[in-house]
Amino acid sequence: MYKRIAFKMKLNPGMLEEYKKRHDDLWPELYKLLKDSGLSEYSIFFDEETNILFAFQKQAGDQGSQDLGETEIVQKWWKYMADIMETNPDNSPVSKELVEVFYME
Repeated sequence: MYKRIAFKMKLNPGMLEEYKKRHDDLWPELYKLLKDSGLSEYSIFFDEETNILFAFQKQAGDQGSQDLGETEIVQKWWKYMADIMETNPDNSPVSKELVEVFYME
């Protein structure tokens, strides 16, 4: 059974094309880690009025993508992305989990 997870992050102004480019070239080892962790249907949307990124994913395992920060590849990805988005001191993206209030299958 899958758990649906949504969260938001903030992109720095003017960085949308760079953000897309980096995700279009997602590292194969990071993709494998996400899939092996039970993640699927991972989508990220962008609100150009606020620079907010809205992420959605299905989680089959115990961890969502934001819970994989102890792995070397995720730490490397966070460092790679830190110059284009709002981050915490450890380079992890500042993110806020969102509460699901409606679902229709």
